Formats: sequence, structure tokens, C-alpha cells
Amino acid sequence: MLDSQGASENADDAMALSVEVLALLAKVTERFETEGNEEWQWIAARSQNPLVVEVLRDSSVTTLRVIDAIGRLEPVNGITISARFHIPKGTVSKVTRRLIARKLVSVESLPNNRKEILFRLTPPGREIFEVHRAFDEQMERGFIQFLRRYTADELRLLVRVLREASDASFLSLGSQATQDEK
Repeated sequence: MLDSQGASENADDAMALSVEVLALLAKVTERFETEGNEEWQWIAARSQNPLVVEVLRDSSVTTLRVIDAIGRLEPVNGITISARFHIPKGTVSKVTRRLIARKLVSVESLPNNRKEILFRLTPPGREIFEVHRAFDEQMERGFIQFLRRYTADELRLLVRVLREASDASFLSLGSQATQDEK
């Protein structure tokens, strides 16, 4: 059983570790956002097309998810993309309009149903899809290799933390903490 000083030291350690976790998460995120990082160098080395590198660099995660969905399912309509990949229909519509304008996606209609629009990747869109898929596969292999250094118990804790973090509302918890301090 911890005495009050031991409990205080434990709370101080937990607070210091929490601050370090936040700083390290920011550092990991920043690594993926920096243009000169090894990830962008890997992508640039895999594509001879500067448009592909530019689009990948400028694309949001949602845009890349839509390109991925079209590449996997083509020809595919927006409703299917929305349902299968959990992207709001309006977002799919907005992203596909941009991709069509950049000539990365083409549109076709069914002969018996002119209202239904199907999307296909154009050759540059297909190249973006393929480079991005290769990148994701390489990152996954590297991440699995990285995780091999941890024991099953350590990985169970990590899974628990990430599962709970994915369901938590940090904004609500922050508000609750503010009210608890009063």
C-alpha cells in the first residue's frame, strides 16, 4: 500500500510520462508531415512522374482513401465508396469532383441508367494509387518489424491504450478535468 508521499510521487511520475507521451506523439506525427523526410523520398524515388509526387504530397488522407477505394473497386459509384469506406457521401462527391478536375479520375455512365455515375482511375490516377499502395505496404512491413521488439504483454497494453484512445473524447475529458479542478 502506498503512503500519501508514494501516491504523490506516483501521480507526479504519471503526469511527467503523460506529458512525454504527448510530446512523442507530436514528434511522430511531425515526421510524416515533413516534405524532406524518408517517406517522401521513398515515394519520389518510386515515381518518375512529378505530378504523382505533387498530388501525393498535397492530398488529404480522405482524398487518398477515395483514390484507394476507386482503385480497388473500379468501376465504382460514390454510394459504394461511401458505404464501404465509411466516408460521407458529400465528401466523396466533393473529392471526386476535384479528382476529375485534375484528370485523375474519369466518369462513365451505365447505358441503361444515365443517372448512375461510375468512377475509374485515369493512368495518372492509377499511378498514384499504385505508388500509394506500395508505400502503405512498405510502411506496414516496417511497422510490423518495429513491433517485433516488444513482448506480447507490452503489445496487449499498447492495443488497450490505442483502442481506448480511439473511442475517447479528449475534449470532453479535458472539460471534465477543468471542472474537477474547480
